[in-house]
Amino acid sequence: MAVETIAVDLVETCSVPALRFHDIVSGCDFTATTPDADPQLWDRYLQGALDVYRHFRVESALEYDAVADGRSTTLFFAATDRNGAVVAGVRAQGPYLRTSDVGSLAPWAGRPGEHELRTMVARRIPRGVVESRGAWVARDVPGRRELGAAISRCIAHTPRILGVRYGFATVASFTTGRHRGSGGVAADLIPPVPYPDDRYQTVPIWWDSRMYRMFADRLQYLLMCDELRDMGVADGALERVRRGPGRRSESRFGYGR
Repeated sequence: MAVETIAVDLVETCSVPALRFHDIVSGCDFTATTPDADPQLWDRYLQGALDVYRHFRVESALEYDAVADGRSTTLFFAATDRNGAVVAGVRAQGPYLRTSDVGSLAPWAGRPGEHELRTMVARRIPRGVVESRGAWVARDVPGRRELGAAISRCIAHTPRILGVRYGFATVASFTTGRHRGSGGVAADLIPPVPYPDDRYQTVPIWWDSRMYRMFADRLQYLLMCDELRDMGVADGALERVRRGPGRRSESRFGYGR
């Protein structure tokens, strides 16, 4: 069966009201909502993203014209500082119904790893896959590093909020360490691609909402627990993995293949 035809067993996308938490490290307040529920905040998120992406000459990766109406965005996070300025954010698409819906796979078209990556996505779609895109942090904001870590935690929160198992993103290779702190694991068997241009090596990365705390840094995990509690989102039990000689662990299978 072609990976494009694998169907999803999700009945509908979960809708959420505005959810909020305070990041005690950066001092910023985070709001998770939808473009329809808060169009003004959505516009401020988009403008901030456009400013940052333009500065680094990668605005094509934002796909501004295609996403500005908000219809492709299921949920977005926006961080506001003490003055009320939006200083960071990220948006989510999905849950996906088929691999052909995942536009961020396009950079692998005709390159090594394309089939393997599409197969990875197709295997996970029946359990629910949401993708995070358009992540940004303002260039001149104090605590930029801490805000970057908070955005990574938001990516990990997204599948829990939307009631699916997997979070997915394609990220610059130099950011994988930060994402690992929130439980994200790069698909190391998939070769990186030069995207959006030759200055960057882009890699796929996964968050398994049942297992991410096996990989997350302790401090980041504790912050995530507090944030989920503030948002009223339950933190599911850790999936225990028994390892033994000749037995392939779910963590290795799930993320690398």
